[in-house]
Formats: sequence, structure tokens, C-alpha cells
Amino acid sequence: MYERQNISSGAKWEASVGYSRAVKVGPFIFVAGTTAVGDNGEIVGEGDVYAQTKRIFEIIDKALKAAGASLEHVVRTRMFITDIAQWEQAGKAHGEIFGNIRPAATMVEVQALIDPRLLIEIEVDAVLTND
Repeated sequence: MYERQNISSGAKWEASVGYSRAVKVGPFIFVAGTTAVGDNGEIVGEGDVYAQTKRIFEIIDKALKAAGASLEHVVRTRMFITDIAQWEQAGKAHGEIFGNIRPAATMVEVQALIDPRLLIEIEVDAVLTND
């Protein structure tokens, strides 16, 4: 039986909504939908999908490191973008991070996120391997 580790980022919504930034079970790590929020709760990169995507991957990287992993262990990304016409900017940031890693990836347009200033939300799955 695998042990479960809940990883918190300290986001104000974690306790009230009842979720963890990431959950590690055995070699598997699941990172919750992540948005471009700064350390003080402010929106980062307002109006800029590229900047928000880069910030999101900083937060995800930190969560993965807390679980003993890194971005190199990511096997799947899911991107939820509020305007699919801006896919290239999100894709550019994704490619800068994952160009050599090449996880399975999904990008879909959604009507809205929890705050209208948020343009993209991303979740990832990772697997620790013996490499």
C-alpha cells in the first residue's frame, strides 16, 4: 500500500475548498489546477497569457520539488484557457518548459475561471521514475 502525502502551497482556497496543491501517492504526483497567483495572493501577469503560464509553471515546479520530483517527471499537462485564440502564447511558454520532456498535453477553452483576471489554469501529473 502506498503512503499518501498532501502538499500545500498555502493558498487561501485550499482549506476552505478542501484540496491540496499536490498529492503524492507512491511514485505518482497529481498537481491541482493552478493559476497565476503571487505569494501575497495577487494576480500575476494580468492580461498576459504567456506571463500567467510561466508563473503557473513556477508554482507547479515548487509543488513538484516538495514531492521529491521535478518538471522532468511530468507525464501529462492539462491547460484550461479562457480564450483559445491565445493558445500560441500559452503553447510558447509550455514549449519552453517541456520542449524536450514532451508530456501528453491537452488545451481546452473554458468559459471562465474563478477570477476574471485569470486567463489560464493548468494541472499536471508526474511519475517518479528510476532514471
